[in-house]
Amino acid sequence: MNRKQLVDEVSIVFSGAAGQGIQSIEMILTKLLKREGYHVFSTKEFMSRIRGGINSTCLRVSSERVNAPMEKADLFLPLIQDTTLHLQDKITEHTVIIGEQEVVQFDDMVDIPFSEIAKRCGNKIYSSSVAVGVIAGILDVSDSTIEKTFTKHFKGKDEKIIQENIQAAKEGIKESAKIQEHLEVDIEKDASVQDEMLISGTEAVAMGAVSANVRYVASYPMSPATGVLVKLAGWSEQTDCIIEQVEDEITVVNMALGAWYAGARAFVTTSGGGLALMSEGISLSGITEIPFVVHVAQRPGPGTGLPTRTEQGDLHLVLYSGHGDFPRIIYAPGTVEEAFYLTNRAFDLADRFQVPVFILTDQYFVDSLCNTPVWDLNKIVSENHFTETAQDYKRYAITESGVSPRGIPGFGKGLVKVDSDEHDEEGLITENLNETRKAMVEKRFFRKFNLVRKEVIEPDCFGNKDNELLVVSWGSTGNAVKHAFQLLESPPAGMHFSQVWPLPENIEDILSRYKRIAVVENNASAQFATLLKGYAGVPVAHNILKFTGLPFSQEEIAREIQSIQ
Repeated sequence: MNRKQLVDEVSIVFSGAAGQGIQSIEMILTKLLKREGYHVFSTKEFMSRIRGGINSTCLRVSSERVNAPMEKADLFLPLIQDTTLHLQDKITEHTVIIGEQEVVQFDDMVDIPFSEIAKRCGNKIYSSSVAVGVIAGILDVSDSTIEKTFTKHFKGKDEKIIQENIQAAKEGIKESAKIQEHLEVDIEKDASVQDEMLISGTEAVAMGAVSANVRYVASYPMSPATGVLVKLAGWSEQTDCIIEQVEDEITVVNMALGAWYAGARAFVTTSGGGLALMSEGISLSGITEIPFVVHVAQRPGPGTGLPTRTEQGDLHLVLYSGHGDFPRIIYAPGTVEEAFYLTNRAFDLADRFQVPVFILTDQYFVDSLCNTPVWDLNKIVSENHFTETAQDYKRYAITESGVSPRGIPGFGKGLVKVDSDEHDEEGLITENLNETRKAMVEKRFFRKFNLVRKEVIEPDCFGNKDNELLVVSWGSTGNAVKHAFQLLESPPAGMHFSQVWPLPENIEDILSRYKRIAVVENNASAQFATLLKGYAGVPVAHNILKFTGLPFSQEEIAREIQSIQ
């Protein structure tokens, strides 16, 4: 095998069965590489099994900020012999394969006796620490970084266990000399990375909710949204937030609406199947004008689909869930920073406008991890928008803005009456069709929708804005498209939407500047392209779609764009 040189970047893939320590390797490696000054991005994919199966983590280490997966693996470290087809696609003639010969056999594999080394250090289960050490050695990580990172990671464990793991990692560093016979990696470190945060999509959404002063979380666990529930539960004592694992999704939505009615900021996290069951409650939010904030982490359907995989297949479900007409807002963050700020914003707008607000992510997004600069907390808002009621308080008073004053029980002298039937200004059921019904719809739908539309976040434009081809992305595909542009000799214009509803009022003018539009989506039915065509009346010439349950790599998107340029 000829010695290969990698400059500025390396892509590393680990694979193994559930329970073999793949996630431990990812967590320790990303922490210590960031501490050493490398930019890191990792993403993982799972089979839907508690133990066994084949899982993998792709880790990208770079001299520049990265946040999208690569197609190939420069280094491949399988802990089991079996590799699924999509992992085999990552192995090229240039991939250096590292494995334990007693467990796996590949042509030209570099043999590292992980188990034997781990056993010598104290326990066979330290194999993952040996693997961390091997990668750390290739990337010239210092002993002090190893010691600090392992000590912090295993905090609370017996000191002997911590030291044995550190020793296992150092033994791994020694073994890395075998790989360096085949591979030379030259990646410049950036000291500023050491002060940045290492954040997953899950953590970003959860932190956004905390920043908005969330006081009540009701959810029924459903992959891949459960991580947000678990994070918020872990922080509940510090945040003084009540966490409720409820018996079903119908109860979830109604309990969350009850909390908002009583004055507490409430939050729900679920996936598409869970949201489908909440549909009636979303309508209840619409007619009662009770705020509602829900995070929907998408996975492939229909039905149970591929429960641990990724897809952007629930945009239409979120857009049209619930019966009747009422305004809603849908955010689709493309970065962890956006996930934090947009979740915070979701609470603010739900509270101000008394509408349901959705944060739409997916399995790929919530299970990816990267370093990011520390967020500016001066940008967050957490102001309550309920009012003290007077004796003559009318919950649904007709207002010019479309927003009626929202009182809460016990705060003031008025009664806070809400009704899921059509109602008058007092909140009492009505059959007055020509006056009251019409006035209520004009208030809560037309006038409020105009208000909501004034707060629309404009799409992010990048690339060559004078190009006749525009490539559109939304949500989690944004970073892969931006990275794909870097691979193209002549990148087209790019536009990323982090808010997918409502769209900007001038969207037709924005899109009609381009002769051809291509939309990149992780679904089979081109849901956002359909929305653009229907709402803006602009034809979409090319649909770049993927619906395998896996995210786009930057190389895939670059090839698709090249084929239509």
